[in-house]
Amino acid sequence: MHVQVARIGKPHGIRGEVTVQVLTDAPQDRFVPGAEFIVEPASNGPLTLRGARWNKDVLLLTFAEVPDRNRAEELRGTRLFVETDELEDAEDEDEGWYEHELVGLQVRIEGRTVGTVAALQTMPVQDLLVVDTPDGEVLVPFVEEIVPEVDVEAGFVVVTPPAGLFELNRGGDDGEPESAAGGED
Repeated sequence: MHVQVARIGKPHGIRGEVTVQVLTDAPQDRFVPGAEFIVEPASNGPLTLRGARWNKDVLLLTFAEVPDRNRAEELRGTRLFVETDELEDAEDEDEGWYEHELVGLQVRIEGRTVGTVAALQTMPVQDLLVVDTPDGEVLVPFVEEIVPEVDVEAGFVVVTPPAGLFELNRGGDDGEPESAAGGED
């Protein structure tokens, strides 16, 4: 099984070093010299890690296949994956979910289905579930207070959203967003 561990950002310097958004709880175990990564898009890899270092709060990586800044720039947005069989262990620990486990799950509010999980956005403060609804995309904070139940095997998540969260993307009858101020133009 492939598990995403990072997404490549912008180049750093002229020698092929890149910044990455870390998507793993154990970067010290994943980003060691010699580690091989499967990448998306596949045309950018595979990549073999040559070095890793922290610059303040940003992880910088160098790869054997990336000799300079020009090649590093081509990798911007590339997703790094590792092959793992650790999923069973992770499920037993009940510490969280991988994006591939959440995508496609039904989103339920008070027993009715309101949409489908389209993606998981990993953010510095909290993760967000991207939910496709008939009225558009809704970003739901992926915290226990708002998403109290995730049942991957049954294929759904339960959401208890704050008032208005799912109404934010609904437009008026003419398709334009509803105005908060009720006046004439």
